[in-house]
Amino acid sequence: MNIALLIVDIQNDYFEGGRMTLEGALQASLNAKKILDEFRKKDFPVIYIRHIATRADATFFLPETKGSEIHENVDPIENEKIIIKHFPNSFRETELLDYLLNKEISDLVICGMMTHMCVDATVRAAKDFGFNCALISDACATKQLEIKGKVVKANDVHNAFLSALNGFYAKVIKTKEFILL
Repeated sequence: MNIALLIVDIQNDYFEGGRMTLEGALQASLNAKKILDEFRKKDFPVIYIRHIATRADATFFLPETKGSEIHENVDPIENEKIIIKHFPNSFRETELLDYLLNKEISDLVICGMMTHMCVDATVRAAKDFGFNCALISDACATKQLEIKGKVVKANDVHNAFLSALNGFYAKVIKTKEFILL
């Protein structure tokens, strides 16, 4: 088993004062840091996914802004891979798949933001490409959504997407459970 940590879009715009604040972003980033520390201690590969907006109507993750930078709680260090993406799916039109295959990675531990968008799209794609995935539930964050005038609370959005991914697409676990493995 060759394992890697995939940190998806833990970027400044998702935090207080950013252009797309998520509920629970700070706590999720602190949990992601705990997972990151474990990977660094074991000298396992760490891969950061950084979303840079290219759509003309984009309102966050704008190129060359502080908001698009990786948050300080999970700052990359030398030799940790950063992959730029422009779509929710971290594999779409990026080097991620080739990078993982070249490193002979079979297992991914995934955390990041937004649970209902980029995390979901990335986990599903990873499974479709044959990777075994563990998704760290409390190292992810999202926001409330609305459909046809009905507001769905962020916690409900988060839990709905995690429950849909759990089992077939990923083993959904908490930070403490992962660290004890």
